[in-house]
Amino acid sequence: MRNTCKLFLMTVLLSFSIVTVAQDGSNIKVLTFNIYHGETMNGDYNLDLIADVIKSADPDFVLLQEVDYKTNRSGKIDLATVLGCKTKMLPLFARAMYFDGGEYGDAILSKYSFIKTRNVSLPNTEGHEPRAAVEVTVELNNGDTVSVICTHLDYTEDNTNRIMQTDKIIKSFSRNKYPTLLAGDFNAQPGSVTIKKITEYWTPSYGENPEPTFPSNNPQKKIDYVFYSPKNKWKVLKTKVIRDSVASDHCAYLVELNYLIL
Repeated sequence: MRNTCKLFLMTVLLSFSIVTVAQDGSNIKVLTFNIYHGETMNGDYNLDLIADVIKSADPDFVLLQEVDYKTNRSGKIDLATVLGCKTKMLPLFARAMYFDGGEYGDAILSKYSFIKTRNVSLPNTEGHEPRAAVEVTVELNNGDTVSVICTHLDYTEDNTNRIMQTDKIIKSFSRNKYPTLLAGDFNAQPGSVTIKKITEYWTPSYGENPEPTFPSNNPQKKIDYVFYSPKNKWKVLKTKVIRDSVASDHCAYLVELNYLIL
């Protein structure tokens, strides 16, 4: 009888430990937003409109594409830093190419300071714009470390460059040391070769009927994404396409995830 009780107690304890292995860690809100080099659909550079979209979503990370750094067309403004000030988030700009007297690329705004960052140039054929993927690694409030990657793939109809760029992203980031979020403007729709390649390594945040994100005045295509890896470290809580037809030609895409402690 005594041995039976011990066995029962051990079973209960083991069951309890299994139940609590995966528990809530941190909720993380990620916003990906192609900001059309800061120009609104009214033809001006009203960065308050972009900042308002960001602030209303209250994300932990903002992944921005089509970001100008001191170009002539944007009035020599450092868009990432200005938006960081307006949203009270830490900015990081990553150059994809030199352009119009300044630079052009991607940016990340974060509520967390950076442990490390890196900017990976993506391949392109002659006549196509250079692209990049920028990564930040941060420590969350619970002490865990995650990486967040922002990218913007080639936009032309021929998918040759997108596939090359996707392969470079997979090679550069698929074996990350830390759990990773990958997001941005992939200029490819669900079911395309590009997205199929990505989803071999990262899990998409959208379900069977993904909501379109482009163009903002009448969304018809989903080309803006948030992916996560590994699958067992994240749980999608909610997603939202933010319908604002003035701030940019893209809708911002917001995803809230729970980072699970295993």
